[in-house]
Amino acid sequence: MDAGTGGVEAALRRCGSTASAAKACASAPGAPASVPEEAASECAFTCFLDRHGSALGMGSFEWDLRANVLLLDEAGLALFDMRRDEFDNRPQSLAVRVPPGEAHRLDVQVSQALKSGDIGYGAYFRVRLRDGTMHWRHTQGHVLHDGSERPQRIVGVIRDANQELSDSTAHRERVEEEADRRRRTSVVQGTTAALAHARTVADVIDVLNDARGLAHLGASHLVMGLVEAGRIRLVAEGPPEGYVPGTRLTRVDEPYPMGEVVRTLAPRYIETPEDFASSYPQLWPHIEHLGITSAAYLPLIAQAKPLAVLGLLYQDRTGFTQEERTVLVALGSSIAQSLQRAMLYEQEKDLAQGLQQAMLPRTIPGVPGADIAVRYRSAALGRDIGGDWYDVIPLPGGRVGAVIGDVQGHDTHAAAVMGQLRIVLRAYAAEGHTPATVMARASGFLHELDTDRFVTCLYAEADLSTGVVQLVRAGHIDPLLRLTDGTCRRVPVEGGLPLGLSAEFGRLDYPATTVELDPGQTLLLYTDGLVEEPGEDLDDGTQALAALVSVGPRDLQELADLLCGRADDGRGDDDAALLLLRRRTADAPRSGGRLQQHVAPNDPEALAEARHMIRAAVRAWGARDRADEIELAADELITNALMHTDGPAIVTLRVVSAADRRLRVDVDDSSSALPRLREASDDGVSGRGLLLVDRLADVWGVDSRGGGKCVWCEFVVPARGAADEG
Repeated sequence: MDAGTGGVEAALRRCGSTASAAKACASAPGAPASVPEEAASECAFTCFLDRHGSALGMGSFEWDLRANVLLLDEAGLALFDMRRDEFDNRPQSLAVRVPPGEAHRLDVQVSQALKSGDIGYGAYFRVRLRDGTMHWRHTQGHVLHDGSERPQRIVGVIRDANQELSDSTAHRERVEEEADRRRRTSVVQGTTAALAHARTVADVIDVLNDARGLAHLGASHLVMGLVEAGRIRLVAEGPPEGYVPGTRLTRVDEPYPMGEVVRTLAPRYIETPEDFASSYPQLWPHIEHLGITSAAYLPLIAQAKPLAVLGLLYQDRTGFTQEERTVLVALGSSIAQSLQRAMLYEQEKDLAQGLQQAMLPRTIPGVPGADIAVRYRSAALGRDIGGDWYDVIPLPGGRVGAVIGDVQGHDTHAAAVMGQLRIVLRAYAAEGHTPATVMARASGFLHELDTDRFVTCLYAEADLSTGVVQLVRAGHIDPLLRLTDGTCRRVPVEGGLPLGLSAEFGRLDYPATTVELDPGQTLLLYTDGLVEEPGEDLDDGTQALAALVSVGPRDLQELADLLCGRADDGRGDDDAALLLLRRRTADAPRSGGRLQQHVAPNDPEALAEARHMIRAAVRAWGARDRADEIELAADELITNALMHTDGPAIVTLRVVSAADRRLRVDVDDSSSALPRLREASDDGVSGRGLLLVDRLADVWGVDSRGGGKCVWCEFVVPARGAADEG
């Protein structure tokens, strides 16, 4: 570069320092005594060009990037062959002199400098003068940044380069060299940008196998191997005809180039076929037919640990310049970082999914009278772990509890809270508490955990013999109900505050909503990850889900797959849980299959009415020969409840299963003291009631009911034909 150009570079460097610029201006002949700080850089640059610009045949410019204002001095305008009245200080005004192709190349140069954070750039371009002839110009710019390191302005020079590039051969070589340099840089930048979106090892491999990527470097074949416990496992190769048998898994100490770069942690450049053949005689015979003339094997290192090896094989070149080696090393570094990020992501994903699955129920128990399908879909972003969960709780008396919930947050803390809360909800429900009490106690438990998380939850307790479902909602989404004709609608459920918040604010009253679930109808419980989309209303998502349910398959498992698949389409930032509960048609009870009577203490008439109800019901249901046994056992249970507790007794008689004709008697009381089966003495009058129940009933037991208990017994009643034959 000539002396004039070197002086320009020095001036541009001085412009980057305010103090130096101020001194330069102050020392110039005729300069003012002091220079304001904000104008120091411009002053230094202007002073230099005032003294030397005309003699050097160059002009200056200042480009305000924010306002898109370009200032050119008179020498600069002359180089574009423009008058002052033809230029309105907009870069677009130069289009009459700069052809579109040249303008595009300039834009690329400037854009790359601004994106990469470079402080300067230089480029050759052509301008079309008034007489139509094309002349070469060279521009050199210096990027000035503000306090936040954002590019604010560009100051620079433009000079005549026509004589410099008059030799067409030298010009062509220079242009081709510059284009080749830009192409290699563009490949590295493009590959790095593509790798930024790679989240798994498979994604990284896909980027490397992309023919539009590394192939632009001129490589005809690519191989990549992962380093695993002293071995190299080949995970990518292309084209397929380049595969060498026996190299799918090799040891690091074997005489292959991949093993060598792992051992030395340095790139291996094979510059000629002779070099390849002599260095790796075991490998060369298998690839000689490919016409390989050179190769570059790069260790992919992250934090001083070799993760993998990348091999690029060429068919039409020999040797590697220093600049090419620098580009390849930069490329290897970028790939190594992406590969490490992908490996860490996959490790975290496996850990998170394992933790999530451990917190969810391992299996869903079979529930007589119901078909159940559950699904959980983890989030596609982040750690793939969240607090969404489901649970199915078999309860006594043909009842079942269904829970769906969502803990605030997406991390291991949310999963831990979810696991604890799921166990607590199951325990409270199994104790026999009402749905409202289950929810209230769970909220109190969460508040006592002293966590900063709240939980939305929906609990449904279904009596499958009658179809009565009690729903309690704590800040959760309303469920959906699919009818037997396929139509689907939202079920409005009264709600309370989310768990944790209701206890904190002392609002533990959760209202229960009762609905009827007819045979063949399906109740859908789900979390917001199934319906919520960014920027869209939640109600719109719920309506779309209901519409999909309406046209979905009849089979419950297929329907669950369809709905969970919808969550995977265009979503991924939230996990989702789904629970489907369908009441079976075949297990529906007969009409009149449930009767209930309240018996107050010291109320002989209520006791007589209960006995009359039992007698009439068991005969109407065809109990025949077992009618007396059922009446006696029920009478004993009612009597025990009235004698040994201070409250009333509630007797319920119902058909548990119409298929095997089982009748059940439930007697609820308010005492938590459990009865014991014991032998009565010869002269004793107590202790015989449970003995009678034990002898008469096919099965009996005691269930906790939160504030009390339920003593029950069941009888299998033979069909009329079977009884007659007996």
